[in-house]
Amino acid sequence: MGLTRNRRKKEPEIVIARDTESSSSEEEDDYPLSESEKEDEEVKIELDKSKAKGKAPITVKLKKVCKVCKQPGHEAGFKGATYIDCPMKPCFLCKMPGHTTMSCPHRVVTDQGILPTSHRNTKNPIDFVFMRQLQPRIPPIKPPYVIPDQVHCAVIRYHSRRVTCLEFHPTRNNILLSGDKKGQIGVWDFAKVYEKSVYGDIHSVQVNNMRFSPTNDDMVYSASSDGKVGYTDLETGTSSTLLNLNPNGWQGPTTWNMLYGLDINSDKGLVLAADNFGLLHMIDHRSNNVTGEPILIHKKGSKVVGLDCNPVHPELLLSCGNDHFARIWDMRKLQPGESLNDLAHKRVVNSAYFSPSSGTKILTTSQDNRIRVWDSIFGDLDSPSREIVHSHDFNRHLTPFKAEWDPKDASESLIVVGRYISENYNGAALHPIDFIDSSNGQLVAEVMDPNITTITPVNKLHPRDDVLASGSSRSLFIWRPQEKAEMVEEKEKEKKIVICYGDSNKKGKKQKRGSDDEDEDDDMFSSKGKNIKAKAKTTKSTRKTKA
Repeated sequence: MGLTRNRRKKEPEIVIARDTESSSSEEEDDYPLSESEKEDEEVKIELDKSKAKGKAPITVKLKKVCKVCKQPGHEAGFKGATYIDCPMKPCFLCKMPGHTTMSCPHRVVTDQGILPTSHRNTKNPIDFVFMRQLQPRIPPIKPPYVIPDQVHCAVIRYHSRRVTCLEFHPTRNNILLSGDKKGQIGVWDFAKVYEKSVYGDIHSVQVNNMRFSPTNDDMVYSASSDGKVGYTDLETGTSSTLLNLNPNGWQGPTTWNMLYGLDINSDKGLVLAADNFGLLHMIDHRSNNVTGEPILIHKKGSKVVGLDCNPVHPELLLSCGNDHFARIWDMRKLQPGESLNDLAHKRVVNSAYFSPSSGTKILTTSQDNRIRVWDSIFGDLDSPSREIVHSHDFNRHLTPFKAEWDPKDASESLIVVGRYISENYNGAALHPIDFIDSSNGQLVAEVMDPNITTITPVNKLHPRDDVLASGSSRSLFIWRPQEKAEMVEEKEKEKKIVICYGDSNKKGKKQKRGSDDEDEDDDMFSSKGKNIKAKAKTTKSTRKTKA
């Protein structure tokens, strides 16, 4: 018969040994004592008396306090690859009480925290009419997914601060643009690997979004937290400012404007940018001049972090922000409070996108660890068709996670998103990148590399090639399917990983060397698992296929 032991863990103790020798008092009479000094003197006398009596040394006990609820007796947070929940709070993954993250049913039952809610029947006669119109575009049989699951090339410590956004060139398949927290924009030819540039004089702080010009594929628009919309020539690095919301410089946090959401409506010839006060700004990209007055599209004083124009119906605009809503707007009658639909969420909405081909679906990512999918914008939008539980709720010092569509998927179902909670893979704590089938919420694949021990929140799928670009801390990675990656390696036979210890080939403003170039976020979110040395074909991935 086993014995049950209820032993409390010993709390750490600090022992302050009493000095056996009497303290010197040679200078006691040299200076008069103040009242506080007299009290201190009395304490010293009492201590001297206790020494004479031979009492035991003073013992001070330090109690561990939980970082989440600030209560003693327990601890919470990551311990290696394991997340320890606070017993005073609900499950960190699904936000429901009664269990922990490690035993969460959304995690252990259906693969790494991904589980769809019950599928609602949202079909109505209007849906069937539109489905008939769109049917020629949608194949009757879903093609097999092609997953980029092996790191083909990389630039380590490419940026001086963490990567915040990625964008592929619209016509040149091997060009990748990246923005970072310091305001730099990088241009990398990942086919040649070593050809890379960083423009450092475009913005002064974080680049939040980038879009290529619809009329000139060598020009790129960028929105930054410095309140500017930049217009940059990638060949020369010259940049002009189209919109500056802070012409007088820093006047305090209550008046400082920051730009987050950015998109281009080619049909109307507009560059759309949204700020941290809920306002939408419009620029005519044909003349590059601001047009109209700013329009309040979200709650006053809230950030509008995402904008997306419908690819088929250009009059429709989708926005999302910190007021816990994603909103659909009619560009023909933009007025405050007159949105077509308001999609409610429980927490901040990191991103909202129309489906890339038909524009009839909506995909959102919220900080409540939910990915939401609406199957039809013409049906009932009061509640989503599916909610997918996924780990992307973080605290700070990290670029927000955004689930994005695969633009090559004709079925408009495959999405990609990074994972926050780490997993234990052969002794290493890694943060995989998840490929999810949004039509049923199932995990299609999780890709990871044992040499990437930091979190990868920024991911972008190539619009034409089977390529995934990832931004992890200050580094960039290019993933390809294993078969294609091996074929390319056999042809080229050269090392495909570049490590930037100092400043790379930077155009524009020179960057200072030293502590300013070091990103405090780089090591803050590194997993604490065992380091694994790079070996040939060490990249691991897990594939899940439907029976």
